[in-house]
Amino acid sequence: MAEGIGRRALLSAGAGAAAATTLDWTMFASPAAAAIGKPGDPVQMRSDGSYATIPLRKDTISIAVAQTRVVPVELGSIAQTRRANVQHMCDVIDIANGFSGSKDLVAFHEFPITGYRHVWDLNDARKIAIELPGEESEMLGAKAREYGCYISFGSYVRDPDWPTRLLSITTILNDKGEIIAKDWKARNLKGFFPGGRELFTTTIYDVLDEYVERYGWDSVIPVIQTPIGNLYTSSSQLEPELFRAAAMKGAEIMLRTATGNYNETDIRAVSMYNRVYSTIANNSASPENQYYLADSNPGYAGIVGPDGEFFERSATDDETLIYGRIPIGNFRARHRQPIVHSELVMPIFEQYRSPYGPNLLADYQPTDTKDAGRYLREKTRWRRSR
Repeated sequence: MAEGIGRRALLSAGAGAAAATTLDWTMFASPAAAAIGKPGDPVQMRSDGSYATIPLRKDTISIAVAQTRVVPVELGSIAQTRRANVQHMCDVIDIANGFSGSKDLVAFHEFPITGYRHVWDLNDARKIAIELPGEESEMLGAKAREYGCYISFGSYVRDPDWPTRLLSITTILNDKGEIIAKDWKARNLKGFFPGGRELFTTTIYDVLDEYVERYGWDSVIPVIQTPIGNLYTSSSQLEPELFRAAAMKGAEIMLRTATGNYNETDIRAVSMYNRVYSTIANNSASPENQYYLADSNPGYAGIVGPDGEFFERSATDDETLIYGRIPIGNFRARHRQPIVHSELVMPIFEQYRSPYGPNLLADYQPTDTKDAGRYLREKTRWRRSR
């Protein structure tokens, strides 16, 4: 984007683009991100304690974790309310790179663009979801280019390659505004929500065989090598093996997201056990959101060091930015893969089976949370308690 084009001009351009049906948003995607991966890609990792990297652009990076509101897109005015949410993100990026200085990374939470409502069914959620690339990622990409910073954010996403699905994806934009990662959520918790409801988004685990056939095993737990460090994104919680595997592949900074709540022990333990940095971006209390109660455990986003301690953390549930600096150069010079005596545990892991197997949504797409609960209720591989 040319210098001197302000945010309002961009917004006006976006409105015109939304009205035009011929604009090809793929022009704004990084060529390297045209696909998540390639069929048959082997898992990229080493077995000597080291891991693959690319050169760092500086020895210390500056991070802002954005604890912002979660406001659901209105079905009666999708384009306007979704654009307003993105505009708010752009304003926050301006603030993050303002008086406190430029940032190398601004990390947002799980649903800053679309918001969330538990009453949405599949049809509703697909209507409000974004596509990648699209108007929303280009608005944010313009800010990435303006400040030379990386931006991460979660969103509901529609993908033409998966035409009946609703995806929960964490995206990373580089400092050129290019999409360098479109990371699917690895799995949803099952049997967790009250009333027999289950999430109906499609995760990697839900269609594992087809996902691997399309993108390769390396994309199941993708570690993104960047000049600000090796990044791994996740909106999953309470599954330490995912993060252990990412650390084995060379993840140095875990970019984690939440909506309404997160488990502090989980965030801290992942960093401590794997000796890595973690950011946790949770939404703020959102009085603008008439559908989201203030007592839903918002706030307290932060940054955790390799010792498992928060070195920066919000003391409030209000909208705020949490700033921190990571000495990535010194960290990388001494960091290695986590120490795991795999030979002791692999015979057990190979026989273990989780309560719900993979590919359960391969042949069926639930229409809402009740339908998902009904469909999955009898799919457990575990014996029921007596």
